[in-house]
Amino acid sequence: MEQRQVGRSGLWVSRTALGTMTWGQDTSEEEAGQQLTAFVDAGGTLVDTADIYTGGQSERILGRLLRGSLRREDVVVATKTGHTPEAYRPVDGSRRHLLASLDASLRRLQTDYVDLWQLHVFDPATPPEESLAAMETAVAAGKARYVGAGDLEAWQFSTLATWQRARAGRVPLVSVGAEYSLLNRGADRSLRPAAAAAQAHVIAWSPLGRGVLSAKYRNGVPPNSRGAFPHMAPYVEPYLDDHSRRVVESVCTAAEGLGVSPLAVALSWARDQEGVAAAVVGPRTLPQLQEILGLEGVELPPEIREALDDATSAP
Repeated sequence: MEQRQVGRSGLWVSRTALGTMTWGQDTSEEEAGQQLTAFVDAGGTLVDTADIYTGGQSERILGRLLRGSLRREDVVVATKTGHTPEAYRPVDGSRRHLLASLDASLRRLQTDYVDLWQLHVFDPATPPEESLAAMETAVAAGKARYVGAGDLEAWQFSTLATWQRARAGRVPLVSVGAEYSLLNRGADRSLRPAAAAAQAHVIAWSPLGRGVLSAKYRNGVPPNSRGAFPHMAPYVEPYLDDHSRRVVESVCTAAEGLGVSPLAVALSWARDQEGVAAAVVGPRTLPQLQEILGLEGVELPPEIREALDDATSAP
């Protein structure tokens, strides 16, 4: 699998990343182990988790798996922090919370360090320089190799990047996460340019439009799909509108012309956009992951990419 440099740093990751948001709920530990083994065997390296995924179970499962048959150095572990759903405020970017949450993540992951530690959300109540100083402390202590940002707006990321430069750029933000797909191109307007200006790269999550771009929802909500699960239906439903249906039809037309699946078209489009270091996929099952891994060689011709760009511009 192709490996890419993240920002202007020494960190290299696989261009397809394995997301673990469903581990511990919709994906059992046994299934997670099968996924991780298949992913690493295919040359994948970047595994994405967060301290809030399934109440910390995602990190715990990944930690147990990393102490099994896999070598820690074969996996680039990326986790995130900043959400505080059970605290008196929903987000917390303070030095106190960030460093404590990193220690808790390391315990769950059963490792001495994470490769990429990301500020999941922007905390308007904490000075940016305090959050950045905490991230620098983590790197200096060897608990984090590189740092980045999670799901931030462009102005929020630019604020952090500006403060980071003002601090003489000692520990640069190498990445910023964003939902990015043919159904959600919001990052094109400002976040991708902001990341480029900061010499960082985007880590795109949900490149398959929450599963809708696979075309499985063309004729309704199939059983055993995310849209059929009560706890996941609200996540999928925003992309079942008329605009999304038109986009899916454009993807299907391109797929038929190329002789590949709609999933292949959607993943290749997002994964290979300029400024994207990796696309994070979140399969619930091993067969879903195996299908994705089989698409590594799919590259969209420029004319198809341009046609999709035109067909999927914001409504």
